Formats: sequence, C-alpha cells, structure tokens
Amino acid sequence: MKASLATLKSLLLSNVAEIKFVRRRIKPGSPPTRRMLCTSSLALLNSPEGRIALNYKRAINYPKYDPNIKNLVITWDIFMQDYRSVNMTACDLISVIPANKSFWKYFNERLALMSPQEKLRFMNT
Repeated sequence: MKASLATLKSLLLSNVAEIKFVRRRIKPGSPPTRRMLCTSSLALLNSPEGRIALNYKRAINYPKYDPNIKNLVITWDIFMQDYRSVNMTACDLISVIPANKSFWKYFNERLALMSPQEKLRFMNT
C-alpha cells in the first residue's frame, strides 16, 4: 500500500513500520529500493530498551532544509541505528507493529536473532 508523507509521519509516532522505498542515492551493486523497519515513537526510543537495544540517541543536528518540502520523512532506522530520510515519492507501507510490548516481543523473537547478513538481505529485498 502506498503511503503518503502525512500518513507515515503520523503512523510512526506510535508504531514501528516496515516500509519499502526508492533510494534517494543509488548505491552501485545495490537494488534501487530499500526496505526498512523504522519509528519516530519517542516513548519507544527513549525507553531503557530503546536506548540500549536500538542504540537510540537524540538528534543533535537538524537538517538545514524543510524535509516536508523535499517530500522526505526523517525517522529512526532500527537496523542501521541512526536517523534516515525516506523518499516519499514512492514508499510502500508493508506492515505496522505497535510501539509497545508487541514490538519488543517481535524484536526478541525475530530481530535480535538475525545475523548481519540476514539484516542486509532484509534491507535489500
């Protein structure tokens, strides 16, 4: 399902989303799309688990541009453990997990067990 900028921004405030979007900068040898698990839920990110397991750190530098004008959503990338800009020109919403105990159950049962190669495969499919 295609996601709009407003919809994704709103959804990420209280959920973790699995999305697939067109890369802004194509990497040689990588597919033109990127898959990502992301959130903007400060309750999840600022929790003790979020700070440790997701390596969350509050943003220090903010963009010198308005992401809305460039049709970008800035959100926390769960695997890369950093902020990422998502190009909303072509963004598909694949699934949504509430940013609560449901996420941590999913994290502990699925994500924490993934190898670096499995995470890379996830991101590139």
